[in-house]
Amino acid sequence: MNGHSDGELNKLLEESYVAHQEGDIVKATIVKRTKNGVLVNLGLKAEGFLPFEEFSNPEDAVEGREIYVFLEAFENREGFPVISKKKADFQLAWDKIKRIYENGEIAEATIRKKIKGGFTVDLLGVDAFLPSSQIDFKPQTNPDALIGQKIGVKIVKINMLRKNIVVSRKLAIEAEQEEIKKRIFSKLKVGDIIEGTVRNIADYGAFIDIGGIDALLHISDMSWTKLTHPSEAVKLNEKLKVKVLSLDKASARISVGLKQLMPHPWEAIEKRYQPGTKVKGRVVNIVEYGAFIELEKDIQGFVHISDMTWSKDIKDPNALVKIGDVVEAVVLSVDRDERKIYLGMKQTQPDPWSVVDEKYQIGQKVTVKITNLKDFGAFVTLPDGLEGLIHVNDFFWDRKVKKASDYFKKGQKVEAVIRSIDRKNRKISLSIKHLHEDPFIKLMEKYPENSELTGKVSDILPKGLRVMLEGNFEEFIPARYLERKGKNLKDLYKIDEELELIVKKYNTKLRRIVLAEKGLGRPAIRRKEKEEIKPAVDKITIGDILGDKTKEIIKKEKE
Repeated sequence: MNGHSDGELNKLLEESYVAHQEGDIVKATIVKRTKNGVLVNLGLKAEGFLPFEEFSNPEDAVEGREIYVFLEAFENREGFPVISKKKADFQLAWDKIKRIYENGEIAEATIRKKIKGGFTVDLLGVDAFLPSSQIDFKPQTNPDALIGQKIGVKIVKINMLRKNIVVSRKLAIEAEQEEIKKRIFSKLKVGDIIEGTVRNIADYGAFIDIGGIDALLHISDMSWTKLTHPSEAVKLNEKLKVKVLSLDKASARISVGLKQLMPHPWEAIEKRYQPGTKVKGRVVNIVEYGAFIELEKDIQGFVHISDMTWSKDIKDPNALVKIGDVVEAVVLSVDRDERKIYLGMKQTQPDPWSVVDEKYQIGQKVTVKITNLKDFGAFVTLPDGLEGLIHVNDFFWDRKVKKASDYFKKGQKVEAVIRSIDRKNRKISLSIKHLHEDPFIKLMEKYPENSELTGKVSDILPKGLRVMLEGNFEEFIPARYLERKGKNLKDLYKIDEELELIVKKYNTKLRRIVLAEKGLGRPAIRRKEKEEIKPAVDKITIGDILGDKTKEIIKKEKE
């Protein structure tokens, strides 16, 4: 029987791996995947085992693949070789990693997983540590999104004994940026027209990506007209062509312009916008004293509040226009050097004062709006914007007014009658009380002197009575003109009692009526007219109306 003894077989096996030594890197073949790792054939007595953690990507651990492992020991207690793929990868990659580190080169790495303080990355098949602070210049809002990304890194620290490698993406970005800057600055020159993308917008301008570095497009170089914010001219991620205005290699700054690619809009401006020309434009900005009107791209005109309306009481431009409104105007003047066009909106309509006599007549009833209140009266606007005044003396027939604000409010609409028109001084006087007939005149016409009428007692005073006549006209009758005599008039008369009265005299100047109770009135009237009857109202004092007590109080106050 042909064959080998056990001793011969062992001898053959020992000869098969006599070339390997502990500490060597050995080529091995994956022969089987298990639940937790793979079995590999190193050509030794027994197969070695590698857990999946030994692989940067467990999916790479496929049967039949050849790999390199580090032979730490031929056998452990169980008789299996002790091997490590990571140590083999580290040693194989070490020389290249060391060269990259010493030369300050950028290496490619793949982010594998998030760990405390940063990420584990695969660097040439070796695990390296990427601190969170070295990922980017901006904080990461979603670190998990970085897993699996290939990035450029710079090696900042290596420790062979601890098999420790620390890398930085920030340093790699800086190095890449420097290379890009050198390349761009070597090609660019002032005056070049280049294409870029709006990467960021600030209050003072926009940053344009021109192939890896940013150039500043200042707000003053965006448009020939003044902008309040860069977003009026450019949008984020917008692609546009710009002109190189300046290059500073020392600070690596590039300034570009957008308006420089367009002709100056103010060339031959006087021909397009001659004074007197009617124009249309869109309101783009409103300030305290007027509004800016866009007439065409990069051409704006300004209309002052005083040229917006013929009405003098409008003080706020917002009451007349809003941003976005399309308005008509007339060119008043052009200042090319200052780049200003002055416009007038009210000039599109005739001055209402030039046709005031055609639209309004004295005695005409109009509805007006109260725009301002003073103690002496109310300023109002007529339907076409003309301003007028209603004096407090023209509020009511039957009462004195101290302050206009006691009776009316700003913004209130009222009816009034035009009393006078002063075209030269641009003034219109109106009256509310003249909407109705003067009740005093009406009473005089209906009840001439010596005629009879009835009145109702409205108040009983120490020296006489107050009586209410028709038309809510109230008058005072002194006690001497009353029929009933006594010390206390309250014992003789009652409130709301009707009395038969006679008109003795009218005083048109003071708008007063001298009345007498019927029983006393006629004898007094029939007296012989030797002496002229003086208006009794002239003899009526405040003491007659209010009594002696009130008179004493007033006297004390004066003292």
